[in-house]
Amino acid sequence: MGIWISALHVRRSSLIRATAERVWQEFTSFERLSAWFGRGHQLEAYEPRLGGRILLSVEADGGKRSFGGPILIFEPARELTFSNNWELGGWPVPTLITLRLTPLFDACHVELFHHGFERLGADAGAELQDYESGWHSRHLEALKAIV
Repeated sequence: MGIWISALHVRRSSLIRATAERVWQEFTSFERLSAWFGRGHQLEAYEPRLGGRILLSVEADGGKRSFGGPILIFEPARELTFSNNWELGGWPVPTLITLRLTPLFDACHVELFHHGFERLGADAGAELQDYESGWHSRHLEALKAIV
């Protein structure tokens, strides 16, 4: 199951009192994903399938910057992983974003990982630190409120 989470990663998580199948319903369409994942950035495109694409945007450096990439893992009620890079002026190789659902007791543990920073070589530590301070749990709190 799933993709290996590398040592250099940002992790946020939440325990949601629902089944993984119920939580996954909020991953099934652009509208549903946008309702909770579009916090701090905007969801521009989402094709909910293996090989589909996720595109997000954020206001930065005085303009709109787009990022995202192809969906590498799409396992209903378990995991969504996509390749992540800036569309213009990106890294030499993408990082990865994984949303993982794990049943736990009568709930679902939802984890958000931004990982793969070691792929950036000498810049890995600085990039990790920038994103560590940039990611919040507001996405998962919004998902919890919806479910």
